[in-house]
Amino acid sequence: MAVLPIRIMGDPVLHSPAAPVEEITDEIRTLVADMFETMDTAPGVGLAAPQVGVPLRIYTYSYADDDGAPWRGVIINPELWIRPLEPGEPDPDDEAEGCLSFPGERFPLRRSDDVLVTGLDIEGRPVRIQVDGWRARIMQHEFDHLDGILYVDRLGDGDWKTVQKIARKRGWGRPGQSWTPGIDDLEG
Repeated sequence: MAVLPIRIMGDPVLHSPAAPVEEITDEIRTLVADMFETMDTAPGVGLAAPQVGVPLRIYTYSYADDDGAPWRGVIINPELWIRPLEPGEPDPDDEAEGCLSFPGERFPLRRSDDVLVTGLDIEGRPVRIQVDGWRARIMQHEFDHLDGILYVDRLGDGDWKTVQKIARKRGWGRPGQSWTPGIDDLEG
């Protein structure tokens, strides 16, 4: 397995919808294994294929609940259903999230508390996941990547201006920017 470079917010692959996986091949299995290694090394709780420069509808996830029980997997060609968002501003303490494609920063973002995701696992078997809380947030965040949406694209005006300042300062607004977890400095 190999740790893959993670694309930073200006890379075009992050802003384009990903293509469906037509067939689960050995190449796809290797990609998924490398994505798990990259996600773990970063460290992160999810990683979408576009984040490593591959425009396919695949994401991995890994999270331990409050009791330390692991929850880990891959979803290929996911479909996402969400319960409507509750109105109001996000709670900065309970609803802040970050992203490996905008490393080192966190911003509050309102997400649905309940989701249903369907798709395929690495063996091509149907997957159906219904989760809430942080697990629901992970599913929505990674699914957004497959549609070319970064979480910073969903922020309010004040936080969006802060994101733009950070991106300019770090040079992350240009195509081709990436960092390799465990090797490169997160600051770009």
